[in-house]
Amino acid sequence: MGTFKTTNGSVQGFRVSAEVVAVLGIPYAAPPFGANRFREPIPAPAWAGVRDCTAFGPVAPQSAELPGAPVWSPADEDILTVNVWTPTPEVGRLPVLVWIHGGAYTFGSSAQPDFDGTALARAGLVVVTLNYRLGFEGFGHIPGAEATDYPDNRGLLDQVAALRWVRENIAAFGGDPGNVTVAGQSSGAASVACLMVMDRARGLFHRAIAHSAASPCYTLDIAAATTREIAAAAGCPATAEGLTSATPETLVLASDQVVDNYRRDPASGSRHYDPGLYAPVLDGAVLPADPLTGIDTGAAREVDLLVCHTAEEYWLLDAVGSSAKITTDEQLARFAKDFHLPDGLVVGYRAAMPHAPVLDVYLAVFGDLLFGEYTNRLAKRHAQAGGQVFLSRFDRRRTGPNGTVRAWHNADIPFAFGNLNSECLAFLIGGAPTPADHELARRMVRAWTDFATTGNPGWPPINNSTAQARIWSTDDVPTDGQSAAVRALWVKAEFPVLCP
Repeated sequence: MGTFKTTNGSVQGFRVSAEVVAVLGIPYAAPPFGANRFREPIPAPAWAGVRDCTAFGPVAPQSAELPGAPVWSPADEDILTVNVWTPTPEVGRLPVLVWIHGGAYTFGSSAQPDFDGTALARAGLVVVTLNYRLGFEGFGHIPGAEATDYPDNRGLLDQVAALRWVRENIAAFGGDPGNVTVAGQSSGAASVACLMVMDRARGLFHRAIAHSAASPCYTLDIAAATTREIAAAAGCPATAEGLTSATPETLVLASDQVVDNYRRDPASGSRHYDPGLYAPVLDGAVLPADPLTGIDTGAAREVDLLVCHTAEEYWLLDAVGSSAKITTDEQLARFAKDFHLPDGLVVGYRAAMPHAPVLDVYLAVFGDLLFGEYTNRLAKRHAQAGGQVFLSRFDRRRTGPNGTVRAWHNADIPFAFGNLNSECLAFLIGGAPTPADHELARRMVRAWTDFATTGNPGWPPINNSTAQARIWSTDDVPTDGQSAAVRALWVKAEFPVLCP
C-alpha cells in the first residue's frame, strides 16, 4: 500500500492516517534551469525502480521564509513537483481537486501547513497541490525574445503542465481525470481565472474555485518596464542574454531591491502601497485577454465556478507590514489618485464607515480593489456569460486577549482545507480553534467536496438579477461585513483591472 505507477515511473508514499495516503514531491516537469531556464516546461525524465516520495519537493526561487514551509536554496532545482493525498484508491475513481497556492506570484509553496490535503481526502476527494515558477523565473518578461524561446507567463504554463500530469496519471491514485476541479487563493485564484480563459488549459479541468482572486494583469509595456528595473538592480542588460546570465538568486535579490525602492518612495505611484512586481502578462499568446474580458466572451462558460472573498481582506497585509500606512486625509486622497479610483468612491466608503479611522477606510478600499470587488466581478460576469456561479463570503471574526482577529486575507483557507490545529496557523485564525471553528471548517470542507463532486456546494447559484452569497461565519446570525452601500459604489465604477 502506498506505491503507485506514473508515466515516469513508480512512486512510494506513506499513510498519514488510516484512511489517507500521501505521495509528495512527484516531478511533473523537468527542472526549469540550465538549458530549460525561462522556457516552456518539458516532461520530467523517467526513473527506474520506485521513487521515494515521502517529503515535499524544493520550493521555487524566492526570499520568503514562511512558517512551517521549506526555504529555497540556490542548489534546489527540481522545483516542479506535485503532491497527492488519496483515500482508498482501490475503490474506484474519485473527484479530483488541484490546488494552486498564492503569494503575489512571488513567494509560497505547496508545502505550507494550511494546504495539507488529508481532511479533504478523508471527505472523498483526491487532492493535488503543486509548485510552479515564481517571481522573474515564472512571470518576468524577456524583451526581444521569440515567444517560442522565452514565453511570458511561464508560471501559468507550469500550472498547465501539472494539470496535464493529472490528466495522464491521477487514475493511478484513484482519481477521475474526467472530474477535475482547479482551485486557488489570491494569486493562485487569479491563476485559476487565467486558466479558465486560456486555450492551452481547455478541457484539463471542469470546475473552478477562486478565493480572493488578485486583480492585476500587466500589459507588455508594464512587464517590459519592470524587467528594465530588475535588470538595472541586478547589474545586467535587459536582454535575453543578460537576464539568462544572471543567476536566479541575483534576480530574487534584485526584485527585493526594487520592491524596497517603491516602499520607500511615496511619490512612486500605485506600487508604493504594496509593491507587486509580477502578474500574468497579456502577451496575446499564452494569455490572450485578462480574465474578466475573456469570461465576458463566454470562453469559460462550460466551467462551473465557486468564488469566495473575505470581508476584511487587506487588514492582514497591514498586520504583517507589507502595506503602506495611510493615516491622513492627504495620503488617502493621493492613494485614490495613484490608483485612478473613480470620483466619490472614497467619499462613499467614508459614509459607509462613519466612525472609522483613515487607515481602516484605506484598508477597506484597497482590499476591495485588489480582491473583493474583483472576485465579485468574476462571479457576475461568468453568470452573465451563461456560466454557473456560486458566491460566498468569509466573515468569521474572533475577539481574544490581543484584540480582534478579523476576517482577513487567507483566514478562510485553513477552514476550507480543514486544517485548524497547526501552531503555524494560530496567527491567521487568532489562536487555538474553538468548537465553533471546527464546525465552520466541517461545513466549508463539505461545500468544497460537494462542489468538486457534483457542481453544487449546497446553496443556489447566482443569476443576472440576484447575487445572494453564502456567508461563512461562526455566529448564529452571521453579519455581512461588506455592506450593500459599499457594493453599490462599485456597481457605478469602471473597475481598474490593470494596476501599473
